[in-house]
Order: sequence, then structure tokens, then C-alpha cells
Amino acid sequence: MTYNAPQRRPGYPIPQPSNKTRKTMKRNGLIVTAVAIVICVLLIIFFQLHHKNTPAATAQAKAKSNQAGQQTGRQPATTAPAGFDKNKYSTADKASLWVVVNKQHPLNPKTYAPDNLVVPNIPMRSNITSTEKYVRSDMGAALETMVKAAADAGIHLNLQSGYRSYSFQVTLYDGYVKQQGQTAADRQSARPGYSEHQTGLAADLGGTSLPSCNVADCFGATVEGKWLAANAYAYGFIIRYTTDKEATTGYEHEPWHIRYIGTELSTEMHAQGVETLEEFFGITGGTAY
Repeated sequence: MTYNAPQRRPGYPIPQPSNKTRKTMKRNGLIVTAVAIVICVLLIIFFQLHHKNTPAATAQAKAKSNQAGQQTGRQPATTAPAGFDKNKYSTADKASLWVVVNKQHPLNPKTYAPDNLVVPNIPMRSNITSTEKYVRSDMGAALETMVKAAADAGIHLNLQSGYRSYSFQVTLYDGYVKQQGQTAADRQSARPGYSEHQTGLAADLGGTSLPSCNVADCFGATVEGKWLAANAYAYGFIIRYTTDKEATTGYEHEPWHIRYIGTELSTEMHAQGVETLEEFFGITGGTAY
């Protein structure tokens, strides 16, 4: 028995989808297209961000920024924390963390002695005096942390001189005057009552790489001097007497002389590129008493 499939009659129309079906199909097509576009956009954004955050891309961007700065004579901008309170601590109180002592601003009284002195647990020069071993307790903890961090990096610092009493400064200053004359002495040694060392917040540091450069101008070129210049701010210290700032601070460049001011202020000064306390706080200084 042969089965013959029914043949479509000539001229019989092909069934067409209803209007409702056509609308559904069109809507579904638009949705699929939109989803595909969104996925493509997200993939593009992802790959752009991934490339931007790679070390190579970051280094390339930094290099372009530095190159632009060199071409215009400007350094890349550094954003400092907003709302820094310059009045948080006194710059005149003898015991303040931010006290500014220079030839225009002596300690009051000039015979002041801090009452929280400690001997920090760090290496010291062999012939250091018993008085100079001390620093203020808040500075002592920061000094220990910094010296340890330097040692971990292969940099070996030691304490050359810390706290100096009023009477100690009398002897020291008079010795400079007798040897070099008062004009020369005033460029490198503070008069009694005008010394940062008397606050207990200052110290002279040395190193082991070139002992002959300890407490000498060439200390700045040693590995210890370079490490201090680059890293001291991270531990709450500044190099107090920097190059070309004698007219401001009153003293020659002393790359070994550090001053503790706390990380809040040291980080702010570093961010702003300000080297001296006089400039940061707008306080008078200079070379004349």
C-alpha cells in the first residue's frame, strides 16, 4: 500500500505568525542584543582597568608624568592631607612636641630641662658622655624603631649626641668660641638656652661606614646620611638644618642632626616639600640673635 503525502494546493498561503508572536520575537531579539552590548562594554572596561593597574602601566604613567614635569620645570604634584591643624601643639611651649627653638626664639626659661628623659636602646659612640645618652621618652621609642628599620636594611646608625643640659651647652659653646671665634661658632653651635638638644627632641646620628664623616658635612654622602635624608620623615623626624637654609634656620647644613616632631607633622612637611619648621609655621629665624 503506497502512502501519498498530501500536497499543498497551489496558491495556498504559508502560515504566518500572529502579530502577538511577532512582537514577542522582536522584543526578545532586542533584549539579546542589549545584553550582548552590555557584556562587551563591561569586558572592555575590565581589560582597560586591568592594564592600567599592572606594574608596567603604572611605571609608564609615572615616567610620562616625570617627563612632563621636566619639560615644564615643575615637579609632579603631591596631595597633602586636607585640614591639617597647625595649632594642635604649641610652637612656643618649651615642652611641646612642635616647639621651635632658634636664635630668635630661646627656651623659656633658658635653663629648662625636660623631666621625661630616657636612654634609648640603640648603638652609641664609644666615648659618648653620660648626659648625651639621653633623649625625651617619646622621641626615644621612635628613635629605636627607626634605627632598627635602618639596620634591617643594612644601614647601621648610632647616637653621637642626644640631650645637652644648659651647663653642658655653656662648656661646648665657649669651646667653639675659643677655637674659632664667635662668628664661626654661631654658625655651628647654639648659645646656651637656644639649643634644640636642650629640649631632648634632637640628636646627632653617625654611622659605621665612614666613621671619619660622623658629625661632619661629608656624612650626607654616606649610606647612613642618604638613608636618613630619604626615610627619617616616616618615623617622625626631619633633618633640621638642610642645605641652603642657613638664612632661615641660622645654622650650616648638618645632615646628621635630626629633630623629632612626630609622624603627623613630618609626613605633612614631606608631602608639601617644606624643609624647615620656620617656613612651615611662618616663624622668624635667621642668623642673628
